[in-house]
Amino acid sequence: MPVPRHALFATIALIVGGFAIGTTEFVTMGLLPDIAEGVSVTIPEAGHTISAYAAGVVVGAPLLAVIGATWPRKALLVGLMVAFVIGNIATALAPDYEWLLVARFVAGMPHGAFFGVAALVAVDLARSGQSGRAVSRVMLGIPFANVAGVPGATWLGQNHGWRSAYWLVVVLGVLTVGMLLAYVPHIERNIESTIRRELKGFATTQVALTLLVGAIGFGGMFAMASYIAPTVTDVTGLDASAVPIFLLASGIGGLVGTPLAGRLADWSVLRSITIGCVGMGANLVAFALTAQWWPTAIFFYFLSSVLAGILVVNLQLRLMQVAGSAQTLAAASNHAALNAANALGAWLGGLVIAAGWGYTAPSWVGAGLSVLGAGVLGLSLMKHRSDTRPAPAPVG
Repeated sequence: MPVPRHALFATIALIVGGFAIGTTEFVTMGLLPDIAEGVSVTIPEAGHTISAYAAGVVVGAPLLAVIGATWPRKALLVGLMVAFVIGNIATALAPDYEWLLVARFVAGMPHGAFFGVAALVAVDLARSGQSGRAVSRVMLGIPFANVAGVPGATWLGQNHGWRSAYWLVVVLGVLTVGMLLAYVPHIERNIESTIRRELKGFATTQVALTLLVGAIGFGGMFAMASYIAPTVTDVTGLDASAVPIFLLASGIGGLVGTPLAGRLADWSVLRSITIGCVGMGANLVAFALTAQWWPTAIFFYFLSSVLAGILVVNLQLRLMQVAGSAQTLAAASNHAALNAANALGAWLGGLVIAAGWGYTAPSWVGAGLSVLGAGVLGLSLMKHRSDTRPAPAPVG
């Protein structure tokens, strides 16, 4: 298919959508005290709204991908973003805690499916041999959100009421809908794509192994990152005001790692995932050993985000390679696996802290998860070599 005339603007539309999604996903963390006071609950109870959003991603990614598998991709993207806008309007209007929990769940449901379909559209729009770079570009929305959207929305929510942050997200969502309608070309759906074929194609060993690499191996970063604030204050010995600097370094790391991932992917997706897994494990060990010094702590925290960007993009592409007829479902499920990694890493990190092993212990746990993820990747590589080995020549 020739590259459409508005391919650049179509890509920008997908990035803006990712920016909106990344902003709503992470801004809740910065506004927990305000949200708790606003709906008359404790801060830990307000924290359950973060879990509700993650649960929405895990449930919604495969569910909406299967339901939308027979839709044209442009229509599916628009529908997902409309659902996202509705979920954030419900969040901003939430009269009580129970409503807010449901609203955050609904807002999270389109998350994985949107990024999955956006990746497929990016490949459709890309020039030959540039699929990796195309996917990495549409994934830039989340690191851009971490650098600009989340701090800006947090400031807005702290100064003009927590609901204003979600109204900002609604505006971004509506802008995305308009840009999708204006610039994303109509791409005919695969007429062979049916719900049954998607589910059948999804149930393969390589898809399962790739999802496990994400759900286990990527959990290593979340084990460390979930507790970065107390690590900075109690281990590195800095004031709490230094935490935003670490978060900014993480956002910049994503902006470096995501486009780098695209170039590495066009070289080799499997080698890039290997670099991400092994590099993440080594980086977490280095962080745990040097977290008491702020220059090394901030460097290795930055590097974890670079490696995370490499993993996210290449896991996405690997799923699209091995999914066969289940392209939509597999592409969307990557983000369900990554949210499972988020929950696993944070939970295990909390366990070792509660056991009294200190704030560097989650990084050691994370290194262990990275090793396990690399082990699963090794199984995937062995099967890949077995599947691609040429058949022996006939005798005689």
